[in-house]
Amino acid sequence: MENLASRETRFSKKPRTDLAGATFNFMAKSKPMKRWAVLTVLLYALALLVLALPVFLIAFGNWGKNETSHGLHEVIQSFYLNWGYWLWLAVMVSGQALLLILPIHIAERRLPARRPLKIPIIVTTFFLANLLLAGLVSLLCAIFRDDGFEIFTFADRMANCFRQPSADQETTWGGIVSISIITIIFWIGWAFIFRRATRADEPDALLKRATRWLLRGSILELIIAVPSHVIVRRRDDCCAPAGTFWGIATGLSVMLLCFGPGVYFLFVERCQKLKPKPVDKNIE
Repeated sequence: MENLASRETRFSKKPRTDLAGATFNFMAKSKPMKRWAVLTVLLYALALLVLALPVFLIAFGNWGKNETSHGLHEVIQSFYLNWGYWLWLAVMVSGQALLLILPIHIAERRLPARRPLKIPIIVTTFFLANLLLAGLVSLLCAIFRDDGFEIFTFADRMANCFRQPSADQETTWGGIVSISIITIIFWIGWAFIFRRATRADEPDALLKRATRWLLRGSILELIIAVPSHVIVRRRDDCCAPAGTFWGIATGLSVMLLCFGPGVYFLFVERCQKLKPKPVDKNIE
């Protein structure tokens, strides 16, 4: 029986008349597993781009108490012309790409050490921390109206202790610092919990547990964010709907993120089916 190298050499000399064989030959020359991962990430980015418009129109349509309607032009200004939207999109797409590193190693049947397992743990706990923060903000906005954002003012309050008594103020950077500190605290907490829960897991089990936790967390967060958004929209709140909408956007984004590994393995399975089987010399 010929070895694998001689089979591949002999196979490359044969004419390829069928489209499936030509497609696989192209993919084989360009690392198919990584190409399928790139395609999965692009599909995820496209889904976020397409869903941003209808989700915003539904969340801020003309159904609240104040009957504030947002047209297409306002939506474009709020999202596609806002740097914050692209920053959020970059974070989500980067998270999807990092989450696919472990599936690539599994599909290529190479997992040399447990170092690749640290990446999905870091990514999973980061998004779990964001789900917890978004759900907390949505709940606070539903209970305390616009005062629910006071959770993000503690950095300014600490800075005001070193200023003049009359200089009590809230700044944008203070809010960013407060959000960052709270996210890091939640991140560390989830990392400790998730690491202990997956210490003895194999790569397949770890990947399944990560996607299961993210999916359940996003569903639970949406159960909190959606009713909270309905409550604040039925009132005359000013900024609270932005907080609850943040919760809805986070829950939907992470929920779609969970399907990335599954979609990737579907692509890999399709690639394996397109792979021509080597011809045995004895059969010839």
